Amino acid sequence: MNQTDPRHDTPSIAFIKARWHADIVDRCEQGFLAELVRRGLDTGRVEVFEAPGAFDIPLLAQRLALSGRFAAVVATGFVVDGGIYRHEFVAAAVIEALMRVQLDTDVPVISAVLTPQHFRKTERTRRFFLDHFVVKGREAAEACLKIVETFDRLAGVPVARDIEPAMAAD
Repeated sequence: MNQTDPRHDTPSIAFIKARWHADIVDRCEQGFLAELVRRGLDTGRVEVFEAPGAFDIPLLAQRLALSGRFAAVVATGFVVDGGIYRHEFVAAAVIEALMRVQLDTDVPVISAVLTPQHFRKTERTRRFFLDHFVVKGREAAEACLKIVETFDRLAGVPVARDIEPAMAAD
């Protein structure tokens, strides 16, 4: 599953970002790319895709994973309490769907989709999450690179579903 181009050090990675709270969510992308640069890797191998909201991320992640073009998919979004209880259901659905995408496609999906317990539209809270998403972007880059490296090391090693059962001796 090595989607590394021999001309580059960085595997092809899809990066999905939701557009709700774009000013905050975009900071995750900045942290992600900055971590790649810090490690001396080619950020040109990262393709960025936009989803209208967090709920739209899993389907896009699935399409990208199934395309065969990416060694991993990274997703970021911000699901906040808008005064109704719905945000917890949305967040749970998104995270569960992202897990399903990676299990069904065998392409790692790294989630930086966050749901704060208490989000207040104050400058202090906004500043906290602007900074926090940079950190989450760096952490997502680290996780992404680790899992891609592990998958590359496992390339050619059969997984259980690829191994034929031994014939029982009569």
